[in-house]
Amino acid sequence: MLEALGSLAAALWAALRPGTVLLGAIVFLLLTDLLNRRRPKNYPPGPPRLPFVGNFFQLDFEQGHLSLQRFVKKYGNLFSLEFGDLPSVVITGLPLIKEVLVYQDQNFVNRPISPIRERVFKKNGLIMSNGHIWKEQRRFSLTALRNFGLGRKSLEERIQEEVAYLIQAIGEEKGQPFNPHFKINNAVSNIICSITFGERFDYQDDQFQELLRLLDEVTYLETTVWCQLYNVFPRIMNFLPGPHQMLFSNWRKLKMFVARVIENHKRDWNPAEARDFIDAYLQETEKHKGNAASSFHEENLIYNTLDLFFAGTETTSTTLRWGLLYMALYPEIQEKVQAEIDKVLDESQQPSMAARESMPYTNAVIHEVQRMGNILPLNVPQEVTVDTVLAGYHLPKGTMVLTNLTALHRDPAEWTTPTHSIRSIF
Repeated sequence: MLEALGSLAAALWAALRPGTVLLGAIVFLLLTDLLNRRRPKNYPPGPPRLPFVGNFFQLDFEQGHLSLQRFVKKYGNLFSLEFGDLPSVVITGLPLIKEVLVYQDQNFVNRPISPIRERVFKKNGLIMSNGHIWKEQRRFSLTALRNFGLGRKSLEERIQEEVAYLIQAIGEEKGQPFNPHFKINNAVSNIICSITFGERFDYQDDQFQELLRLLDEVTYLETTVWCQLYNVFPRIMNFLPGPHQMLFSNWRKLKMFVARVIENHKRDWNPAEARDFIDAYLQETEKHKGNAASSFHEENLIYNTLDLFFAGTETTSTTLRWGLLYMALYPEIQEKVQAEIDKVLDESQQPSMAARESMPYTNAVIHEVQRMGNILPLNVPQEVTVDTVLAGYHLPKGTMVLTNLTALHRDPAEWTTPTHSIRSIF
């Protein structure tokens, strides 16, 4: 019997040519992909998709937020895209954005976990975690940050102190042209470092400069085509060389730096007194010791610290660099800002929140820099937690949602009223 079956299999294999087998395999894979990607009824419209990669190659990753605008013109303020097997929708316009972020916010509270994020952070941290972990870590972190000055006068004083160091560092250039990138990064990072690490770092500290360089590099690398391809084909890209491997190497170095800081804290840690965020987290970890359901452990402390470090450095420093650029491009506006500052503050005074109401023009310029700089053009992605209806369309659970802030920041309908007249500044 077995011999007969073996002979039959051999005869069939001999009858089938390799080309036929290959063609059959391709057709099978295409049909499987087609069935897996069938759009549900009443799903948002979108551009045609290629097998396996979806709409991946229809976007310009150098300026992805701008390349989306042609889809907005064709499909409207709610349209669908696919990146590999990840279904996503892009929303544009203030009414829809408010619907997602305000009126139906509980339906969009989750974060999609991309393959890169899962490999680096697993499901931990503050920015991309979900459910119980996110609630537990967010609640603790907000309390701890407030205890160490966030939103209080003491934080303003730390900022004013760091500004003095930054001015001194700029003065050391003696009026010669220089790149302010890492000086600004260092100054901004020192604010969050004083809260998380309990110390600031000197501008000449080589180890900290390397840390800032790594942080800058991972920010750039995560937007490259290679790293986006990793999110589409993680199993294949794991075996290929490229910038994505450098990304993972950089994240490992960043985690090692934070781990060393935590170990240093443990050596002279006093459980009765918290000097900074790390000390407070170690206290919380001790409270939950033995609780298997708790998300308080040293690994999560590393991830949370990195999230705070990243969020507390990159966005603010990039905004400040945009501000410098616009001041250089529009010297007449720079002169008006300087004149208002000189009118309100004398040479012995530092800028403070108390002086903000006396500087309406400077305040408007700062807001306009944030609008024009648009440093987070697609916001942090969100994920649909339950099947949801948005603008009459059906969004299945698990759909990724991208908020098109670029279009909102440049929407003439939202920036023509007198209260939004700052758009005329630049």
